[in-house]
Amino acid sequence: MNGVVMRTFTIDPDNNITALLEVPGGADNAFINQKELAKLTADWPMSRLLDLWNSFAGVTPFDDLKPVKKFTDRKGAVARIWKAVQRLSPDLAQQEPVPPAKGKAKKFPIKGERGDTVRAGAKGAATVARESSKKGEVLDLMRRKSGATLTEIMTLTGWQAHTVRGFVSGTLVKKLGQKVESFRSEEKERTYRVK
Repeated sequence: MNGVVMRTFTIDPDNNITALLEVPGGADNAFINQKELAKLTADWPMSRLLDLWNSFAGVTPFDDLKPVKKFTDRKGAVARIWKAVQRLSPDLAQQEPVPPAKGKAKKFPIKGERGDTVRAGAKGAATVARESSKKGEVLDLMRRKSGATLTEIMTLTGWQAHTVRGFVSGTLVKKLGQKVESFRSEEKERTYRVK
């Protein structure tokens, strides 16, 4: 074989990958190329491939690899895993498995499960506030013809002045797309009114 060392890799049920100089006798969890890795993992659920990738992404010698939320297909997942696994050197990693990452895998939110955030101008943006919430109560106050003073909002919610200002500019204007008018009342108090 012209001095080429054929690397063999094994993977155990805990997703530990070991690089070896030779194939262990009777090892049904061994692979030497991408095709064998694909055959070995053919019955695995995609979640295990994802866990395998994320367990070594970011760990030496895989420092440049990033964890992923999902793979688009099995073939692509196996190709990426194979490319990464080839970095293991049998002389450096002899009998040294790549340990899975500590702790639980990250859970990423499923689309539609991100709470009450709504883009400005999105359909139904003005209806996101629940009637019984502080947000709903503040909106009711601000919808009055005279609006709501900073003091009234602070008394109703128990918030500090900077929290009220952040709520008006961040939540109402930016997230909910409300048009809010800010002015000084005849008594020189800061007043907010939803247009």
